[in-house]
Formats: sequence, C-alpha cells, structure tokens
Amino acid sequence: MRRLAWGMGSLVVWAGAVQAQVQVVTAARVHTSDPARPVAEAMAWDAQGRILAVGSARELQQRYLDAKRVDASGKTVIPGLIDAHGHVMGLGYALMRADLVDARDKDEVIARLRAFEKQLPPNAWLLGGGWDQNDWPGKTFPSAADLDAAFPERPVWLERVDGHAGWANSAALRAAAAKAPRPLDGDWQPEGGRIERVDGRPSGVFIDAAMALVNAVVPAPDATYRRQALEKATQAAVRNGLTGVHDMGVSHADLALMKQFADEGRLPLRIEAYADGDSDALDDLCSTGLYRHAGGRLQMRGVKLYADGALGSRGAALLEDYSDDPGNRGLLVTEPAALESAMRKARGCGVQVATHAIGDRGNRLVLDAYQRVLGDAAKTDHRWRIEHAQVVAPEEFPRFAALGVIASMQPTHATSDMPWAQDRLGPVRITGAYAWQRLQGSGVKLALGSDFPVESVDPRRGLHAAVTRQDAHGHPDGGWRAEERLSATEALRGFTADAAWAAHDEASVGRLAPGLRADFVILDEDPLAIPGEQLDDLHVRSTWVDGKAVYEAE
Repeated sequence: MRRLAWGMGSLVVWAGAVQAQVQVVTAARVHTSDPARPVAEAMAWDAQGRILAVGSARELQQRYLDAKRVDASGKTVIPGLIDAHGHVMGLGYALMRADLVDARDKDEVIARLRAFEKQLPPNAWLLGGGWDQNDWPGKTFPSAADLDAAFPERPVWLERVDGHAGWANSAALRAAAAKAPRPLDGDWQPEGGRIERVDGRPSGVFIDAAMALVNAVVPAPDATYRRQALEKATQAAVRNGLTGVHDMGVSHADLALMKQFADEGRLPLRIEAYADGDSDALDDLCSTGLYRHAGGRLQMRGVKLYADGALGSRGAALLEDYSDDPGNRGLLVTEPAALESAMRKARGCGVQVATHAIGDRGNRLVLDAYQRVLGDAAKTDHRWRIEHAQVVAPEEFPRFAALGVIASMQPTHATSDMPWAQDRLGPVRITGAYAWQRLQGSGVKLALGSDFPVESVDPRRGLHAAVTRQDAHGHPDGGWRAEERLSATEALRGFTADAAWAAHDEASVGRLAPGLRADFVILDEDPLAIPGEQLDDLHVRSTWVDGKAVYEAE
C-alpha cells in the first residue's frame, strides 16, 4: 500500500501484486454534469482512461473486485474543468516576464520592473505585462516619460492587462520608429489600431494593431524559452484543476511546439487549439483537414478571428460614443470585408469560427456577418461562437439563439471591470453588458472561461465571480448587477459540459459518464453545497486526465 498525504486528508491507493486494469474512485459525492445521473458515489475506468461505470460505491466495488481503488472519502469529485477561452503560450510568457498585475500606481510598476531587471543581461529588453491604468489615481494612460528616468537605455515594453495595449519607453520607441513603415510622428494611424500621441508625437501607448509596430522589433523568444513557457503554462493549468483549454489564436509555430509535447507525452491536459486568424494555421486546416493528435490531447478544428478591441483601453467598437470619451467609438481590429472573407473561407473548409467581439457594435457586426455567411446553415449544428459577447444591444440577445451562436464568456471580466465599466458605457448600455442570465434566458448556450493571462488561470475565481458577481473581498454587497448571477450548478456546467459542447467535445469530455474520458478533479469541498463566497477557496487535491493523476497536492 502507498499513501499520498493531502494535508488534513489523504488519498489511498491499494494495489495488489499485479496491477489491476480497472480503477475505482469512491468519494463523498461525484458530481457528473450528466443529467442521466447527476450525483454518484463512485466511478470506474479502464487502463485506457475510458469511464466504465458511475454509481454507488458498493455497486462498483462489488463489480470490480480486483480494481485499484482510489479512496477520496469525504471529498468531492467533479468533471475536469475546461477553460473555454485562454491563451496557453501567452500564459507561459506572462509567467516569465515582469508581473504588473494589481500594481496600484506607476511607482509600483517601476519598483517591480527594477526588481525584475536584476536577472536580465545588459542588452536584453525588459518585458512585462498586466498593468491597468484603471487601477491608478487619475485612471489615465501612462507615457514613455514615466519609464525613462528608471530605464534610459534599456528598451521597455509592457502589455496592458487585456493584451490590447502596450506601453513603451523612449528606447523602445526609437527602435520601433527605425523599422516602422511610416514616421510615427504626425497623424498617421495603422489600420485597426491607434498610436496615442501628445503634440503629434507618440506618447508611448500603442493600442490594438498599433502594438505590432513595437512587437516587430522585440527579439523573438528562442526554442528553449518557448518550451519553458509551454511547460510553465500547462503545469499552472493542471495545478488549478484544469483538464482542458480552448486555446484562442494558436500560430502554426505554436501548434508545432504543442505537437512535439504531445509526441513526447508531455501535455498534461487537453488543448483545443483555434488557429490565429486567416494565417498559415488556417491554411493548413483547409489544405490537410482538421487536426487531431493520435494521443487525443491536442486538436485544431477552429479559427479565432477578431472584430474589435477591448473596453478597458477604449478599443471595443461601440454603436455610440464612449460615455467617458466623447468622439471615440472604439476600433475595428479587422476590416469588415476581410473579416467576412475569413469566415467564408473557414466555412468552406469545415472549420468552426470563434470571433472576438466586445463592444455592441462589434457584436452586431459579427452577428450580421454570421447571418450572411451561414445563411440557411444557421439552423444546423455549426456551433460558431462569439468570444466575450461583453456588451450587447438589447435587440441582439434573441439573435444569438436564432443563429445558433454560442456566447463564450469570462465571469472574472465582469468583476475586474465593474469599478469602471459604467463610466465607459453609461447607465443604459451597462444593462446589456456581462449579461449572462439575459443571454442564457434567451436560449443561448454559455461556455465559460477566463481569457488567461488577461485574468487568472484559476477557474475557481471564475466560479466565484459567476455565482457572486463580487470581487475577492466580497464587494459590492449582494453582487454587482446581481440579477445576472449564475447558480453554482450553471457555473460548473459552463466550465464542464457546456464548454466541452462548445468545442464539439461532448462525446469525450465535460461529463462523467460511461464511454467518456476519465478527466476529473478531486476537491476537499463540494462546490454545489458551500456558499458562493467560498468558491474561490476550493482546495484542489488532484487533477486527473485519461484516468491518471497529472497533479497531486502535497
């Protein structure tokens, strides 16, 4: 017998002289996300990681007398959590650069950068991410001058928390200007982006497509760095109870790296990759067909497109002016004709389309394009998606269901944005924002995720935000626009069965039922029984993929 200590509890595995081919886990309860049998006490699976049976502990122990037993007494088993919108390589890179998340002001940003710089060689760029001017006094964009005193020679490039804006110092501006297709001074703006300027000169902030001007001169990560990033990201995911991720915007090169990991047996979770727009990855899907790795943990069958920018950087495309920035209605990151052309290409290749749309104009534009491109096929089981569906005009809610469009939404966006979202939108438009219940009530399927590294990779924060509409400190009392809260059952389904369905994976994952994969998480607490305020403090004891533990708490 070997015992794996779990703090106050323990997991016990009994193994005979000959290892049994079947394993059985018994627990206080097994939440299956399967309407046919929502709750059980035990689950059995075979050596290939396929679920054989779900039922009572007595029944399964008698049926599989020689099985290896996993005793999770007093604990709760749930289906493996699936993040329906994340960025795996982005998370890995974020874990390897300066972390500016929750910095309270520019002084704290500088202090964190100085500490991080100590590990860099003399000529390396200083890269960081996670800043949010909405958390600072004055809530205004920073400038290159804010960085120059501390870093006069070393180029500095810092991504905003939403990934839709970047902040450069003067050294980075000089490098970008030397390679830019047009002078950065003046009034020229790149299509789909905006260079913030003061008196005609770049201030240091680049929004959406304009970020490419700086990204073009940032040294590309080498192969070793990229492998480290993928390793860090996947380990962080399983440590937090994720068994699957819908990876939005995967390049041809990044898919190749993931294939290497899959070939080597180093992918601890399932990655449902979506190609990065109308690029080489989509071309491959069209020329060679939808991709599925033989090991079952890596697939690419969809494409991620972009309509507009983000609300926090005032790049989300709105039908009317921003309430706090008259004259600004945001940005269309992709020209509408090009966006629709990419959708038609994807449909012709049998590729699922998932399109980023945050503002009400962005969402309307995507719904209109989907209607034209799908035509009569809108009534089929196409499962096209809108990623974020963050600000929706009231008349558009029924169109999601009528067109069969999935709303892929991120609960922590609401709790992160609530301090300033109404300033951007005003008291009327805010009623159509982060509207989970209104969409669900209109007959729309919700797939829930985080958008990591924009938000935390930890799905427990998403469950907490979905159920409480509060931040980690319990603010505001009763929840922000509490009428849009989800129940714990709805939230869990959004991170399990409904997320799987959104990627055409419902026949293999998302539920605990015979014939599906044994992807599950063992928790100390029951997420459907504890107060919603405690959901972000669930304790993950182990994460299992294909019936094998890929993470075990010490």
